[in-house]
Amino acid sequence: MFNLDILFSTSNVLLFMAILTRIGGMFASAPLFSTYPIPMQAKVWLAALIAFILFPIVQYNTQFIAPNSVPSLTVILFKEFIIGYAMGFCANIIFAGIELGVNMFAIQMGLSASQALNPSSGGASPIITQAYTYLASMIFIIIGAHQWLFSALYNSFKSMPIGFTFTFSPEIVGSIITFTGQMFNISLSIALPIFGVLFITDVLLGFTSKMMPQMNIFMVSMPLKIYLGLLLSLIFMRPMAEYIAVLIERFLTQIAQVF
Repeated sequence: MFNLDILFSTSNVLLFMAILTRIGGMFASAPLFSTYPIPMQAKVWLAALIAFILFPIVQYNTQFIAPNSVPSLTVILFKEFIIGYAMGFCANIIFAGIELGVNMFAIQMGLSASQALNPSSGGASPIITQAYTYLASMIFIIIGAHQWLFSALYNSFKSMPIGFTFTFSPEIVGSIITFTGQMFNISLSIALPIFGVLFITDVLLGFTSKMMPQMNIFMVSMPLKIYLGLLLSLIFMRPMAEYIAVLIERFLTQIAQVF
């Protein structure tokens, strides 16, 4: 029979709180969990269920010493939240880079005026940006990236045990900064094929306006660039989906190595 005094001891309760805080930090910034309007009650219960599953494993592999003061407990919980938030933030950089890249060629297409609420970011963005965000989300689920993220979370309790023993090393901070810098590489690689074609189209339309000043190039260029941008988006949809899948796999592998 279980001894409830041992099961609900102060050390075990505080350990469960620390595990739940790290998971909650990841949910606050991770793709899907933070980018879509999932009810808060559902996320809290899911985080509690995962913490309940991980608790005996973490308890067996971690020599956790309960803090003897509220400030010490606050420091531990804050550290756990930062670790989880950093993991989710690094994974969410892919989605931020995709959204930034699609916004670049959407503005070049002339779709910057037709914006709507984007549930993945909470702000207004062109419709085509939302389409690519949903595409990245479906790829994220299809390749099982959420399982990789939970695997990295599980391994983080071994490499970064709960307590005062862990500090953010310069290598970890440098890796997070490198992940953030790669957002611009992702956005440029997403936007460059379509943006380049649309830029050349603008140059050709400029030459046409000089050669034929009586022609209203503005009335021709707007529908032409929208049609051309949508056509190129359909043509590049499959290669871009394959590229996004490779990006997600590479990022999550690097996250697992860092954390």
